Amino acid sequence: MGGPLPHPWHCREPDRLNTFIGIDLGTSGCRAVAIDEAGNIKALASAPLPPPERSQAGHNQQDPEHWWQVVTELLRQIGEACEGCHFAAIAVDGTSSTLLLSDPQGEPITPALMYNDSRSRKMLTKLKQVAPEDSPVLSAGSSLAKLLYLRQQVSAKRYFALHQADWIAGKLCGRFPLSDENNALKLGYDPIRREWPAWIAGLDIARETLPRVSPCAAPIGRLSRQAAADTGLKSGIPIVAGTTDGNAAFLAAGAAEIGEAVTSLGSTLVLKILSGKPVFAAEYGIYSHRLGERWLVGGASNSGGAVLRDYFDEARMQSLTSLLKPDRPTRLDYYPLSRPGERFPINDADYPPRLHPRPTSDAIFFQALLEGIARIESEGYLLLQRLGAPKPSRVLSIGGGALNEPWRMIREQALGIPVVRAAQQEAAYGTALLAMQGAEAPLGTIASLFKPHAGAAGPHPT
Repeated sequence: MGGPLPHPWHCREPDRLNTFIGIDLGTSGCRAVAIDEAGNIKALASAPLPPPERSQAGHNQQDPEHWWQVVTELLRQIGEACEGCHFAAIAVDGTSSTLLLSDPQGEPITPALMYNDSRSRKMLTKLKQVAPEDSPVLSAGSSLAKLLYLRQQVSAKRYFALHQADWIAGKLCGRFPLSDENNALKLGYDPIRREWPAWIAGLDIARETLPRVSPCAAPIGRLSRQAAADTGLKSGIPIVAGTTDGNAAFLAAGAAEIGEAVTSLGSTLVLKILSGKPVFAAEYGIYSHRLGERWLVGGASNSGGAVLRDYFDEARMQSLTSLLKPDRPTRLDYYPLSRPGERFPINDADYPPRLHPRPTSDAIFFQALLEGIARIESEGYLLLQRLGAPKPSRVLSIGGGALNEPWRMIREQALGIPVVRAAQQEAAYGTALLAMQGAEAPLGTIASLFKPHAGAAGPHPT
């Protein structure tokens, strides 16, 4: 499945320096990166995944075995490209809230419901009866909602709830059920107290169903003999706890200090900022992932690149970009949305798009759209700040929109702080950094990436 890259990256000089592997599992494909101790990429491989099975009833599912087939193939390619290197650790990231049930041996007994599968929306009523008002589980797509739905579909008395990254990490080290503090967040895990909360008992979920949760980058096992045979790597390579794909992309971007932020300019607008304390505001879809003794606070707007594609194709946007004039604002007060409804930084399910008047010039209209998205970005960071996150010191940009230099200048003017394109855009690279940290630091310290902060909540892991 997938086959080797037409122009694969290869290790220039096989050596005994430590090499670290990051695996990024998405919806449509998988990427694997190997880096050395200096962060240089030594090998990169990718392969597609079969499209998820979809239906008009909101079904969106994948067969987990396809993930394993792709992962083993990519690890073989990495091993061949880095022949002679010493692999010191492997970490995995996956799509947030993608969940399956397995038997006690880790064999799937359900399909994996993808992050945007909506069959579990009926579980919200039950969740609202027991979960705190600001809990990230209170959404139709949360992994806890999916667990409540999936358990109704199986007859087995014993089963494990596993996220995409959990299952792959378990397959690698032959141990189940394991998870990390980021993936477990939307399953109900309390990252402040670092425990499963008491209120979950109100859902009649057996404790053994829930995974053992480790801090990101904490060692969780070693590559098993079976996984070594499947991947062509040597058994015994340490496996460390991973993260979600969004958080991996944040790490790859290079933000490491309190106040540094990352904006993802994809189909939607996603903001994340590194904070010394957590922020939770369910009404805006804001929640916090724990990274050592620091927190990654984020929110997502419905605005973004999808709105631009409502009006222009990629070729037209490229031609219009050369006509942008960041030093001459259009002064058109747009709020670009494809359809009514916004959650962050405005919480209004009926909030209308604001896209009039439309000028006759496509160039001016395009610039006005970009200015509108830039204002939403600015208002988003201001809202995070009002709710307790730090003021951003600089913003690193990732995603397709990060390539647009005039838009970067427009955004920098709107934000009033430096805005730069992240040098590294690969989520797998961020996960490889986790692998490096897990190999070099004692359990839970992850000091160099996530420096301890005096105001951090919760105990140190032991």
